Formats: sequence, structure tokens, C-alpha cells
Amino acid sequence: MIQRYTLPGMAEIWSEETKLAKWLEVELAVVDALAGTGAVPVDAAGRMRKAARFDVADVKAREEVTRHDTLSFVECVCDSLGDDSRYFHKGLTSSDVVDTALALQIRDATNLVLGELVELKKAVRAQAAEHRDTLMIGRTHGIHAEPITLGLKLAVWYRELGRAIERIERAAEEVYVGKISGSVGTYSHLSPEIEDAALKALGLKAERPATQIVQRDRHAAYLASLALAASTLEKMSVEIRHLQRTEVDEAREPFAAGQKGSSSMPHKRNPITLERVSGLARLIRGYALAGIENVALWHERDISQSSVERVIFPDSTALLHYMTRKMRETIENLDVNADRMRNNMDLTRGLIYSQRLMLTLMDAGWERTRAYEKSHQLAKSAMAAAADFRDLAADDREVLDTLGPEKVDQIFDPAFYVRYVDSILKETGII
Repeated sequence: MIQRYTLPGMAEIWSEETKLAKWLEVELAVVDALAGTGAVPVDAAGRMRKAARFDVADVKAREEVTRHDTLSFVECVCDSLGDDSRYFHKGLTSSDVVDTALALQIRDATNLVLGELVELKKAVRAQAAEHRDTLMIGRTHGIHAEPITLGLKLAVWYRELGRAIERIERAAEEVYVGKISGSVGTYSHLSPEIEDAALKALGLKAERPATQIVQRDRHAAYLASLALAASTLEKMSVEIRHLQRTEVDEAREPFAAGQKGSSSMPHKRNPITLERVSGLARLIRGYALAGIENVALWHERDISQSSVERVIFPDSTALLHYMTRKMRETIENLDVNADRMRNNMDLTRGLIYSQRLMLTLMDAGWERTRAYEKSHQLAKSAMAAAADFRDLAADDREVLDTLGPEKVDQIFDPAFYVRYVDSILKETGII
């Protein structure tokens, strides 16, 4: 699954080769920390850093016998160290290595994810600025409401993506921790000072206190932040998919030269990329739930979270990375049909201006219930007769006597509704 959904860089981060390399990085950081206290000869630490090596196939072959991945790795590395092997994995438990190395892999994967999210945010900003004045109908409950601009719709996504980035950054900081505190977190064989020195070299903080492992509430929060980001991408996907519907046809995902939409209907142009984004978001949310289930472990730890994490961390980061790339490509090449947007605004024959008529009558002295009932009655009449709401308002004696023809005309100007869009976009940093 990982290979299918990863882009260059992400596959390497979660490869077996990289995982074991991170394990070795943690092990040697501990050796260096011990050398700093004199517990390991400095020259031995230097020799170990030069000589330490492993072979993935050898580690896997040994695991077939030992049924223990970390021990197989340790044995394989020790074969390359000779007499210095007595200083390797000294005082450590498997989780000291595995959990600390996992933090390093998550950090590398997160950097890739955040890089893509930043680029997507830039693309949304560019389109929001370009379409700041592109009028379209705003919809509530799927029903025409009042005019907005496409730029305003995109500005909402821009700010939400910013929150997604900040949320992942905060959650990731909680995961960038390790522990070198031994089998139950008591530092029985290695001191807190050794842990601090080793983790500082790795750029991580210490989980203190710890059990045998780093506590999984940290990882659950991180996975939840990825799931929320995926849900934002799905939100964008669903909106564009609705706008691409034949009856709406206001915006479409890009369609490549030579691309086909259906094996049976040559005319079809389907939003397949956006549907893929929606589907994968469901998968990432499922992984977040699995992460939450990993929080409760027996006593100082059991191993029930381990098999789950071999799937959910590579897949969640890889899928979000992929989804974000695809969404960026869609936004950068979004096919906007501004003429159709304007035409769709007129589908209700002016009903979208009913609130302004009501409020204008109230400003002219009408009591609110009377103004509402008048606007409501005219709207119902327009719908029943497929008539123009503006014409009915202009022909209504009570409305005309109160407002006059010029004031009635002003009610039906869409520019009134979007007069603050520029200030909103300036406040959000888009223009």
C-alpha cells in the first residue's frame, strides 16, 4: 500500500533500510553520550561509528529465527563491531531504540507533508486573489442564498489550510520525543543525563516520565491532526465536485489532453481526482481512530500498538502527502466558468435579493414582521408564476409608494453584497 500512494521521498522515509538506519543513529547517539561520561572509551566510540553497519536481508533472515526484529538488528550490527560490540545497545531496551527512531521518521515525513500543504495554500491564495471579484451565488442547504465571490470561497479554504498546517506543527512537536530510560522507564541502567545527551544530539526532547515506551496519546493527537487536514482537503474536493455537476457547471477539475471520462459514454468528464481525495480522506480518518485505540496499553506497555503503527504512520503521511499534491494540481489548473456563475445567479429571477428588500422596507419604517411578510409573499408569487421577483416588487403599490422606483432598482445590485470582500481578503493576507 505504501508504494502505491507515495511520491518521491516519502517511500524512502518509510523503507526498511531507513528504519534500520534510524535505529542505528539512535544506538550510536547513546554510545556517544556514554563516551562523554567515560563509560565507553572515546576511541571505541569513534571506531564503532565508522564500522557499524547492517544488511537488511541479513536482519530479516535472523528475524526468521529469533522472531524479534530489534534483537536481530542488534546482532547483525554487533557482527561488524568486533570487541567493541560490548558497548552496543548497552542498557537499552528495544523501545528505547524503536520509539526514538520512529520520532525521527515522523519528523522527516511531516516535513514533506507540510511542504506540500504550504504549496497548496499558496495556490489557493493565488486563485483567491485572481477571482476576488468573480461573482457567484452563495448556497446554504444547497439552495441559492445571496451573492458571494469565488475569491471569498477560496479565502475560507486559505485560512483553514493555515490552521491545518499550524495544527500539524503543534501536534508534531509533541511526537518529536524519545526515551532512553530502559525497560520500565526507571533509568536503572542508563542515567537521565545519558538520555538528555543522546536525545539532544538527535534533536528530540525526552519523554519524562516514561514507561517502556513513549506514551501514545502524543501519536494519537498527531494522527488526528493529519485526519483533520485530510478532511479539509475533502471539504475542498466535495465543493468543487458539486460545482462541476452538469446542472451547476461553475468550476471543474482539470482534464488532460487525451483523457477519457467513461468507457461507455464518450461525453463524460468526471471529477475522478477529487473523488479519490474524498475516498482517501476516509482512510486517514480511520487510521486516526486506530491511533486513539493505541493509547490504552497494559501496565508499562504491551505490544498491541506495534503492528498497527507499521501501517498507520507510513500510510497516513504518505496518503496526505499524495492528496495534497493532487489538490494543489487541481487548484492551480482549476477550470472556472465565470459566465455560468453569473447566469446561475439569475436562475431564481431575483429571489436572492429578498432579504435586502425586507431590510430596505424596514429602514424605510416598516415593522419587521410586515416587511418580512411582504418579501415572503412576493417571493412565493414569483416562484408560483415563474415571474421576475424584481418586476413584482417594482409593481407592488405598497413597496413602490414606500421606496420609489430608484430605490427598488438599487436593491437588485449584486455589488452591494460583496463590497467588503476586498477588506476580508486583505485581512487574511491574500491581497
